[in-house]
Amino acid sequence: LQSFQNVAEQKNFVFVSKKIEPSSVLETAPLSDGLKKELAWNKFSGPTFTESYCWPPVASGYDVVVISRQGNDPLLYIPPVLTLLQLESDYQALPNMSGVPLILCPGWKKAQLVFDLLKTYRKGCRHLHPVLVILRQNKEAASQVEIRGREVVVTTPYNLLRLLEHNAGLLCRLCHLVLDEIEVLFSDTAEQVFTILHCYKKASAQARGNLPHQIIAVGTQWNKHITPLIKEFMNDPYVVITVVEEAAIFGNVQQVVQPCMNSSRTAELLKILDFTQRNLQKVLVFTDSVTEVETIHKALKSNSIVSLKKHKDSKCNAMCVLERWRKMHSSGSPAVLVLTDDCLQPLGITDATCVIHFSFPSPEVFGQRLQCMTDSFCTGIKGSAVDQEHTKVKSVILLTENSSCHTTGILHYLKHAEAEIPEELHDLTARMLESEEDEKFSRPLCASLKTFGVCRNRTACPDRHEINFSVDMAQNIADEMIETPERVTILPLLIVHATNYFGRIVKKQKDQYTVLAKEMNDYFKVPGHRIAVNTVEKSVFYGLREGTICHRVQVVETPAKDEENVYKVTIKYVDEGRTSQVNSDQLLHLPAKFQSLPPQAVEIIVCRVKPIDNEVEWNPKVTDHINHKIKGKLHHAKVVHTLGKIVWVDPMVGVTNLPTMKMWINEYNIRSEILSTGLGTDNPEHVGEIQKLCRRMPVLDHAENLEHFTKEDTAGLEEASNPQDTWVQENPAESCSIGRIFLDVFFLDDGAQTKEAEDSTVHQQKGCHPQIKWFQDNMTVTLKVQILRAADSKCEFSKEKVAFSAFSEGKLYVADLELYQSIIAEKSTCVIKDTEAVILLVKEKKGAWCKLLKSKNVHVSLDFERWEESEDERPFTVG
Repeated sequence: LQSFQNVAEQKNFVFVSKKIEPSSVLETAPLSDGLKKELAWNKFSGPTFTESYCWPPVASGYDVVVISRQGNDPLLYIPPVLTLLQLESDYQALPNMSGVPLILCPGWKKAQLVFDLLKTYRKGCRHLHPVLVILRQNKEAASQVEIRGREVVVTTPYNLLRLLEHNAGLLCRLCHLVLDEIEVLFSDTAEQVFTILHCYKKASAQARGNLPHQIIAVGTQWNKHITPLIKEFMNDPYVVITVVEEAAIFGNVQQVVQPCMNSSRTAELLKILDFTQRNLQKVLVFTDSVTEVETIHKALKSNSIVSLKKHKDSKCNAMCVLERWRKMHSSGSPAVLVLTDDCLQPLGITDATCVIHFSFPSPEVFGQRLQCMTDSFCTGIKGSAVDQEHTKVKSVILLTENSSCHTTGILHYLKHAEAEIPEELHDLTARMLESEEDEKFSRPLCASLKTFGVCRNRTACPDRHEINFSVDMAQNIADEMIETPERVTILPLLIVHATNYFGRIVKKQKDQYTVLAKEMNDYFKVPGHRIAVNTVEKSVFYGLREGTICHRVQVVETPAKDEENVYKVTIKYVDEGRTSQVNSDQLLHLPAKFQSLPPQAVEIIVCRVKPIDNEVEWNPKVTDHINHKIKGKLHHAKVVHTLGKIVWVDPMVGVTNLPTMKMWINEYNIRSEILSTGLGTDNPEHVGEIQKLCRRMPVLDHAENLEHFTKEDTAGLEEASNPQDTWVQENPAESCSIGRIFLDVFFLDDGAQTKEAEDSTVHQQKGCHPQIKWFQDNMTVTLKVQILRAADSKCEFSKEKVAFSAFSEGKLYVADLELYQSIIAEKSTCVIKDTEAVILLVKEKKGAWCKLLKSKNVHVSLDFERWEESEDERPFTVG
């Protein structure tokens, strides 16, 4: 469905609150000569129709409001503002200091675009220094920004408020305030914008000298907050609107939606006309068929309402109808004209006071119909004296059960026009949105929905917001995704942005892809095996050799015509997730034995973190930082949800392998890394929203998933310590520090995992296994068994084994520990205390043990608070 914002203008239209002499040629535009040369050098094709009307008042220093289809184009204001900055005489009020222009953008991405444009055109201006201010969420960031003279500041509302906390005097020097994409600023950050405006108003009143003050607001739509902006903060502004529908809102056209049955439209029309007849209105009744024009005309005639009619088959031409229209009103009688939309332009009527949409308007015709009333639009601000005296013009829409096709666009318009909306329109629109969502069913799942749990604008978003079983639960999924364990090892290979990656889930032992990659590399080393493909087919798997590395790729796009023997094709690396373009002759025949393993690439999303300031995209600084830190490196992650080839994780931790100690150390938590940049914030609703999205999906419990895994698949992924200790609760206010790194360790012993599982089962049959922490020095090993008020305790020592048992609070606790190295049993002791049992093992040989047990035990972990290192041997050194 087309929305009103995207419909191209049929012809130029402009509504201005005060007369403006447009400047439609660059040579005569009110810009500096240097700027004109720079615009010409950059092949600037303007000024556009809107620019020709808004440049003159902006360049003259007046307050200006501009609403246009091109309202998101910074060139509506940049050239005239830069021209004003050349007038140095305006800025002599402050000694050794110049006035500061400030451009307020709705987000970092738009601010970056404006900043880049200022850098492009600063060559045409003397001493221009654009400054982009995007601050982290910490006080130190604002203190490092210093605004000196002759600088153009580009920022966002949240960033400006952070800056003002440190530099409140900036507003005293503010001379030009530009509100870019005003409708977005007011819809997303109205509170922040008005806070800034109030502070600016107060600072302006206290400022010394004659520093100019100008406010410029540009956008694509009218917003209800623009009225108080004009009334309270602007000085008799020029209002330039080149969109008819938006001009109708400013012109205070009353929008009325009248629900009725399709069969009773004529009766409803007669009721409306009964009122307009008494008020001598000039009424246009629009419909989309010749038959309906004739039917309405006859009905009016039979009810003693004099009316005119015009359609393509009418005998009376446009001039004849127009003359009769004018005579009807001048004679003191109401004027009613029934017509089809195709007759509107030849008539050129602009003085109607009421438009009745007998047929529901499409976006294309709605503006044209409203344009018939432009002479009657109020030129005063809503609620002003001029507005009170003005006769309110009206647009009446007949809403029937057959009107659903264009209701979404109409509802969107009526909302920001602050019209009264009947329940019937909401219902029709809801059904229409459901239908639209069905039409998106083959589209990808919305990226914002996946990444942050919410899509800010579902109506405009082209992607899907519901689960599609045939797409999301696609066939040919790797085993790692079908039976995803709770803890996985992930290798991110493509970083889409700070929290969205593509990569592989890696098995610790006998990883199938590692075996396949080696076999492919060995196979394609032989020149005779590199068989080029003659005909490239879409969706087929091929081999691609890059240096000594071979990849499995799938063709996703080929040229429409194969006019040359060698051509570019778009491929996807099915085991990495990235796409690229290569020459067709680089693709090699891929034997079937290399195609049996399903594509290994999975989509990885880190949960519970989002950009600050309600931004919809990650700042590139965050993405670059994460890309540099994680790409191609192994990570351990806890899976919180899966959907087809998408896996949501929380947390995801970068790990380092210490082979000599046979353990992994957690270096950083990605979520904490993002939070530490100051450009990310908590997103607690994320996981819940994903689960809500998948509420119709059968969600398997992770414990059930784990039952399907073999021991070798999960070896090395289990916790070496208390599961509650392994995943340390992070502090959102700080990143992982070296002091915290030692808290998270994965022991990956080479002992028999099968035996460990059997031993664990035996322990459960005998009794509960207590939690044990251990530390050592050169002579001894100390074990602290966590057990309250132990009774009937036993501790037996042998050369390579310790067997401990005791009752606590009615439960039996048992720990049979097979030691990695030998001890002197006779000298080893066990002391029972109130909250623990302390076991002291005397080593047979002096020196450090690299581990305590022959086989890994998830209930036994290092006590890092008591860990001691020698000067020569520091196996835990990080960074």
